[in-house]
Amino acid sequence: MKRTLKKISKVFLPTVLGLLLFSSVASAHVTVVPKTSTTGAWETYTVKVPVEKDIATTKFTLKAPAGVEIKSYQPVPGWKYSDEKDAKGIVKSFTFEATGDGILPGQFQQFTFVGKNPETATKAAWDAFQYYKDGSIVEWTGDEGADSPHSITDIVAGASTDGHNDNAKIEETKKEETKTVEAKKTDSNNTNSLPTILSVVAALLSLVALVFAIRKK
Repeated sequence: MKRTLKKISKVFLPTVLGLLLFSSVASAHVTVVPKTSTTGAWETYTVKVPVEKDIATTKFTLKAPAGVEIKSYQPVPGWKYSDEKDAKGIVKSFTFEATGDGILPGQFQQFTFVGKNPETATKAAWDAFQYYKDGSIVEWTGDEGADSPHSITDIVAGASTDGHNDNAKIEETKKEETKTVEAKKTDSNNTNSLPTILSVVAALLSLVALVFAIRKK
């Protein structure tokens, strides 16, 4: 029995430890969410940057995947933002750099931004670069299964449900409501002026009748 337990422990314990180590490494990956979005949508993305070393992360750079346009970002206290644009003014990459201690060991930081998805379905690969205080850099640019893979968002065909479309619908509704109100006002004004017009016409007819009556006399 003891021999059996020893054999099981020799096989089982390394397996468990390996799984725990793998899960801890996987959880330390830089990730971008959501993992799925729709074509043409104005998506709010969040990138999570954990620290996997015993030193702080002081800078982080994220490259925009082909076809994704970075439109705006959410400021983060203790971090300054900068970006690199192409000749057309489209953001190619952006960087958050710590003005204080940065992301300490055992911590993570989230950075939120808005991007406009391409009009065609694709897999958007987010290449990221994590800078540590000692000058070392972890490049999250590998394919799935690599030691430092990039995060991927699956852009699928579908109706966009972003706020810009909702705002456009709201504005269109407001315009239609304004037109309806103006039309009602016009109808109301026409209705209110009708008795006055009839009164004037009646007065003119009465005046004409009076003139004819005087001439006959």
